[in-house]
Amino acid sequence: MLTLLITGCGKQRPQDKSLEQCNSVYYWRTDLRLDSTERVFLKQYDIKKVYCRYFDVVMGDNGAEPRPNATISFSDSLPDIVEIIPTIYITEDCMHKPHKDLAEKVVQRIRQMNETNNINNVHEIQIDCDYTSRSRKTYYKFLEEVVKLWKSKVSTTIRLHQLSMPAPPVDYGALMVYNTGDPRKWQERNPILDYRDVYPYLKHLEQYALPLAVAYPVYQWVRYIDNVRVEHTVEADVILKVKHAMEKERKNLSNSIITYHLDKDNINRYIPETYEEIYHH
Repeated sequence: MLTLLITGCGKQRPQDKSLEQCNSVYYWRTDLRLDSTERVFLKQYDIKKVYCRYFDVVMGDNGAEPRPNATISFSDSLPDIVEIIPTIYITEDCMHKPHKDLAEKVVQRIRQMNETNNINNVHEIQIDCDYTSRSRKTYYKFLEEVVKLWKSKVSTTIRLHQLSMPAPPVDYGALMVYNTGDPRKWQERNPILDYRDVYPYLKHLEQYALPLAVAYPVYQWVRYIDNVRVEHTVEADVILKVKHAMEKERKNLSNSIITYHLDKDNINRYIPETYEEIYHH
């Protein structure tokens, strides 16, 4: 019986280590400034965390060393009850080879920005990178260094195609369920989100060895193709269809929901009932 008990405990799945129930949102503008609509949104949907993009890390012009880019300004502050999660986007080519002290530079810059802007009680950071099989090992080593230096909670974004790879060495992943399609085939499928593009990855969810939060798109993508304005927007029923399908495969995916991203136009794009259903636990 002891053997059976030990074996049974050893079969606990990653989703059993569920994240706390939490409604969150990304903030992806270059100046932190909230209008009244956005403040009401945070309160109305009980938003506890804002994943705020602090800066990007891109390869320098000489292609030798990464450098910071598009650093955010802080003209405003979040409500006291909302936790800010500094989020750093790193381009994939920065991870084609190791760069000495890159993790230290990133962590130090986050701390300096917090201190300069009087942002206190920051316990968690997130790193965003569309790593591939080529860059994965270098990126995971970089994450290990970030975790040691930050000495608190660290998460990373997970794209759907990354679900088939070994899980990264962080506390949890934020599964980005957007930009799922090929932008060149926009006439066939919505490049932001289409259930047919998500479906092949559902089989990886149950056994993925990392707790997951999930981010859904509420934004519009406008571009000009052959001088014609093309608008990409995801219908509410598509978001909810994907959400229900994913939670069927891994039930606790409803615990920690993120929307991308906080903006007055995005808020007004959907009726309140849609946001209530997206954030429903």
